[in-house]
Amino acid sequence: MRIPRIYTAQPLCVGSDAELDEIATHHIAKVLRMQVGQLLELFNGDQQNYQATITAIHKKRMVVAVTHNTPGVPASRLHTHIGQVISKGDRMDYMVQKATELGVNIITPLFSERCDVRLNKEREEKRIRHWQQIAINASEQCGRTDVPEIRPGRTLDAWCQDATEAVRLVMYHHQNETLSTIFAADKNPESATVLVGPEGGLTEEEVAIAMNHQFKPVKLGNRVFRTETAPVAALTLLQWHWGDFAL
Repeated sequence: MRIPRIYTAQPLCVGSDAELDEIATHHIAKVLRMQVGQLLELFNGDQQNYQATITAIHKKRMVVAVTHNTPGVPASRLHTHIGQVISKGDRMDYMVQKATELGVNIITPLFSERCDVRLNKEREEKRIRHWQQIAINASEQCGRTDVPEIRPGRTLDAWCQDATEAVRLVMYHHQNETLSTIFAADKNPESATVLVGPEGGLTEEEVAIAMNHQFKPVKLGNRVFRTETAPVAALTLLQWHWGDFAL
């Protein structure tokens, strides 16, 4: 059986014990039905994998002994950031999961004119925690040694104003320019950000706001993508040309 991978935010040190939280304990003990003496692989974002042995299982916590560590899979050389207007249902869940598998570093949920989702502070914080857990689960599954950051929601214009990435793209299917033009112009950027609109798309005014902050409008071929598909397609192409898919 494949050794389960578990994320923990705490520092890990070979030769020391670590205590896992209630969520990890429930998954390991109740879902996977693992027992004292079995092996786990831990990671905490420091680009290392840590092998650990379960030494004690309690109702809401678990103690493991960290025995040794090995270098993890290197992160992509391209730092990527997705600004995604929040959509209804489980579309955001899908996007967060797949973007994590594709190596995204940061995801920021956005509010725009055509965004149908309205969240008060409590509900927004609950959603952020939910999406962060999806990112953790996806990182555990795909072999990453880090976890993307899910940032608090922002308005589209405020997010665009604060963008600092070398390449800034806004997905806009009314635009004739494609990513091939961008790839030809920028040979080896260190970072890229992608703005993706809601189901109804971005308004012309919102695209203009993005362009005022050096975002370049591009389309992904001749077909119209769903809001949860566009960032997956864009990330795949970005990683292929500039990131770790190009290795």
